[in-house]
Amino acid sequence: MNPHVIALDQGTTSSRAIVFDASGRIVSLAQHPFPQIYPHPGWVEHDPMTILYTQMDSLSEAFRRSGLPREDIAAIGITNQRETTIVWDKATGRPVYNAIVWQCRRTAPLCEQLRQEGWEEKVREKTGLLIDAYFSGTKLRWILDNVPGARERAERGELLFGTVDTWLIWNLTGGKAHVTDYSNACRTMLFNINTLEWDRELCEALRIPLCMLPKVVSNSEEYGTLTAHIMGLDELQGVPICGAAGDQQAALLGQGCLFPGEAKNTYGTGCFAVMNTGAVRPVSRNGLLSCVAWGVGGKVDYCLEGSVFNAGSTVQWMRDELHLIQSAEETQTLAESVEDNGGVYLVSAFTGLGAPHWDMYARGAIVGLTRGTTRAHIARAGLEGIAYQVTDLVRAMEQDAGAPMQILRVDGGASVNRFLMQFQADILRCPIDRPAMVETTALGAAFLAGLYAGVWSNMTDIIRIRESNCIFRPKMDAQLARDYVDRWHRAVERAKAWEQ
Repeated sequence: MNPHVIALDQGTTSSRAIVFDASGRIVSLAQHPFPQIYPHPGWVEHDPMTILYTQMDSLSEAFRRSGLPREDIAAIGITNQRETTIVWDKATGRPVYNAIVWQCRRTAPLCEQLRQEGWEEKVREKTGLLIDAYFSGTKLRWILDNVPGARERAERGELLFGTVDTWLIWNLTGGKAHVTDYSNACRTMLFNINTLEWDRELCEALRIPLCMLPKVVSNSEEYGTLTAHIMGLDELQGVPICGAAGDQQAALLGQGCLFPGEAKNTYGTGCFAVMNTGAVRPVSRNGLLSCVAWGVGGKVDYCLEGSVFNAGSTVQWMRDELHLIQSAEETQTLAESVEDNGGVYLVSAFTGLGAPHWDMYARGAIVGLTRGTTRAHIARAGLEGIAYQVTDLVRAMEQDAGAPMQILRVDGGASVNRFLMQFQADILRCPIDRPAMVETTALGAAFLAGLYAGVWSNMTDIIRIRESNCIFRPKMDAQLARDYVDRWHRAVERAKAWEQ
């Protein structure tokens, strides 16, 4: 047997599947994008069935392209967009409403109500999170309150809730496994990260029936096997699904950040900076979140996290809505075509601001425009804005950790942008380490599954797999970098509280 692992990487804009060999190299890959649904300003939805079908198609295609026999597939691992909320009929498997995406801001008024009722400190103490529309709990409450008959059916045990990992596992196992892992559960605002179980008090506060919640399991164990009834996947029947993690925790593992103080940032639809804190649950004084990184072999590791809600989506917006560029790659050419940003700053607070600002009512802004502003300046400002927001996150992490960042490991689609990575190093004043294989999120999920299946023997095997491709070091004058950041903070203040 020549063992391989398939990682299902279910993201915000596409579903992918990647086949990895035992050395962590990619054998084959398949990807299917799917549409975003915007029913109202600030609302974001997905069709859960489209998520499922695009993921199934990607799995089938990646396996066929690999040319491998069935017996060489040791396991399947799953990583997913977190917080996105799905409720479905236990008997039929049909969703009762579209998936409410992590970016959606429709529950901001409910979050304000919870704050006014005095839940802020209790939520932080129990879950490590802040009260925000970002997380799953208020999205689930919205579905129960607004879909006719949903609450009554949920209370009768007829409806199930899950984040995307749960939805995929339930379907791929033919409805036999209704589970979620620690890393996804801790992002719901319903999970107590101290006791590692659903918190009855918080569920009661949000009027969430406990019977609809999935069983919480570790990140590396067998959840079930792929069933033959899944259309087009008969050839993979019986492959165990035995690894799962939310995308950011999976990327932290895939980057080999196994020890306290090691950190990564993923440049995806959003940006997510995560620092491993080991067995110690961190307490942030700077607006960051305390989360479970993973639980493996009876040992739980924690992490600090900060989120930028709009990063790669900013480039998509410049391409699809403004028609400023024809491809994401063009931003690098445009940014490098001008000497500087021309005084232009783009704050991409399209769905509010995440850490360390946490402003649900902020909205996007472009400031500093003059008659001499060109599309190159705006494209450059869009890329720079991503780097500024990551810098804000890292500075907050440094304050919580009490030590400066020594090196930041990076991944995600935008990490291939040479201009962005160099600018990030310049204003962060620390080296940026880009791996040779940037599919670290999928690799983390594959590793968790392969660890249980025996493809890898222990956690430190991941360190031997990871290799650096390029390290970007600061080149910009330090005072100029500080000036850039100071003007960025002025721009952010003009975007805050716009909708209040």
